[in-house]
Amino acid sequence: MILDVTRRVVFVSLQIARLPDGLRDLLATDYGLLVLLGVFVLEGAMLLYVVPSELVVPGALALLGGSAGTAVTVVAVAVVGATVGQYALFSLAKRVGRERLLRSRWFRVSDDALARFENWFDRWGPVVVPVTNTLLFTRGMVTVPAGLADMGDRQFVLLSALGTLSFQSILAGLYLWFDTVL
Repeated sequence: MILDVTRRVVFVSLQIARLPDGLRDLLATDYGLLVLLGVFVLEGAMLLYVVPSELVVPGALALLGGSAGTAVTVVAVAVVGATVGQYALFSLAKRVGRERLLRSRWFRVSDDALARFENWFDRWGPVVVPVTNTLLFTRGMVTVPAGLADMGDRQFVLLSALGTLSFQSILAGLYLWFDTVL
């Protein structure tokens, strides 16, 4: 798994040009961190479909400067933004329910996929929130099942932030490591 993540980060680092031009230009401005915060709020709420979430932190580090201090700041912004976005989706799931979310045009998770992540949450409980937030391709996928299960708000925010911190720290660390090696 570490090898797969490493390969993905190398690929991502080499694909900075694949960031949408507008996003790349905005990240490179004086408002880059504010833009990054907004991007991660959208990513956390599962509304960011134009760029893979695994690309954003390495891309931001490449554009803002790949120092350890910048990495800490970028990771902190990513954690706050993604947690805010996930909490918004979590709260929405609590309020509107499963069927209404599935009927929403913006919610691009199929009934089968949602059922699979509901089963994960039922089987492993709240611990699955930080675990799935740390793994590629499952980030945020148990946000809705956690909301539907009436998980406590504070517990969700803490576990969501912990998983996002883990994931983004790994990406930033690998970016910094590759930046010094290459």
